[in-house]
Amino acid sequence: MLKKSIVILLMGLSSVAFAQKIKLIEGDLQALKGLSGIKTEFTYDNMIVGKDLTEKEYIVEKKGKLDQKEAGRGDKWEKAWVSDRKERFEPQFRELFSKHSALSTVDDKAPYTLIFKTTRTEPGWNVGVMRVPAYIDGEAWIVDSANPSKVIAKISVTKAPGRDAMGFDYETGARLQEAYAKAGKELGGFIKKQTKK
Repeated sequence: MLKKSIVILLMGLSSVAFAQKIKLIEGDLQALKGLSGIKTEFTYDNMIVGKDLTEKEYIVEKKGKLDQKEAGRGDKWEKAWVSDRKERFEPQFRELFSKHSALSTVDDKAPYTLIFKTTRTEPGWNVGVMRVPAYIDGEAWIVDSANPSKVIAKISVTKAPGRDAMGFDYETGARLQEAYAKAGKELGGFIKKQTKK
C-alpha cells in the first residue's frame, strides 16, 4: 500500500512539474473572432536544446554519442531530427490546433498567420524503468498575412509536455510529436476561449 501511495505521489509531482502554461504576452486576439481559418508556419531559429545547448551543439554531441555505439547511427538520427518537423510535429500541431480552435490551418488566403516559434526543446529520454518527459517552449505570433512585420498578438507556450500515457515513447520523435500535439491542442483552446469574449 505504501509503495502505491509513493508511486501516485511521484506521478502527481511529475505532472505538476511539467504543467503547461499559455499566456497572452502582447496584443489582442479579437482580430481572429469570426474567422474560419488561419495560415500556419513554424520556425526553429535560435532554439535551445536540452541543457542550454544551441541546436548545432546538441546535434554534434548527440551524433557523436550515437556513432560511438554504431557507425552511421548519428547521421540517421540527424535526418530524423530535421524531417520529423514536417512529417510529424507540424501536422500533429495543426490537427489538434484546428480541432480545438475551430480554425482551419490550411487556409492560404487567411488574413492572419500563426507563426509557431519553438524556443526550447527538451528531448527527454525513456529507458523503460526510468524516463524524463520531453517538452517544448515556444511563442505563437499572430501576424498580418499581407504584412508579416505587423504583429497582432504574441502568446507564450511554456513546457508543453511530450510523453506517451502508456510509456511506449522510447523514440525522441514520438515524445516530441506529443509535445507539439499538446501545444496545438492547448493553444487552439486558448484562442477559442479568448475570441468568445
